[in-house]
Amino acid sequence: MTDAVRTVVVTGGTTRLGKSVADALERGGWRVVRTSHRADSGADVISDLSREGGADALFAAVVALVGRAPDALVNNAALFSGDDAAMETVNLLAPLRLMELMSEGGGAVVNILDSRVVADGFVPGNAYERTKRELYMRTRAPKRGTRVNGVAPGPVLAPVAVREKAGECPLGRPTAESVAAAVAYLLSAAHTTGCVIPVDGGQSAANMEAGRK
Repeated sequence: MTDAVRTVVVTGGTTRLGKSVADALERGGWRVVRTSHRADSGADVISDLSREGGADALFAAVVALVGRAPDALVNNAALFSGDDAAMETVNLLAPLRLMELMSEGGGAVVNILDSRVVADGFVPGNAYERTKRELYMRTRAPKRGTRVNGVAPGPVLAPVAVREKAGECPLGRPTAESVAAAVAYLLSAAHTTGCVIPVDGGQSAANMEAGRK
């Protein structure tokens, strides 16, 4: 491994969607640093983002491991339920702090969002939706020193047989591999920033069309 190899940090990169993204980037030639809060996860870096200073500790551990700041970051780790304060920290404050640390050295950031919360006029109903909506708004804001984009998955992790409340997916239920492909594209799109790509099987577009009728 040489310094010419690009390094990307994937938070929550040992399970579920994060693992799929990390695996795909690794196949694409990236040196992937997977992080987790669980000591038994097999992650390259163990850091609890719900703790005070967790984001700083994670970034410092990555720099110590790699020998320099990473070239890219995928903010994937998130809490979907539980304590509101913990969700605020993990879903919003930690990603924002990691984005700030990344901006000191340039590079690229992709935030994993949620296709439900990026719809125009969406009103959050709980802490998860509120934190993801705020992260979406920060993703769209202009940045200096680093490129920040987002991918907004639809019903990727739910069982295929489940009918989503938001409606059908005209192009079929999206896969984790499709989400990973969108992440890889945005990491390599040198002149793209403030962009959010929905990967939801056309669900958001269908809902928008239905709203016009």
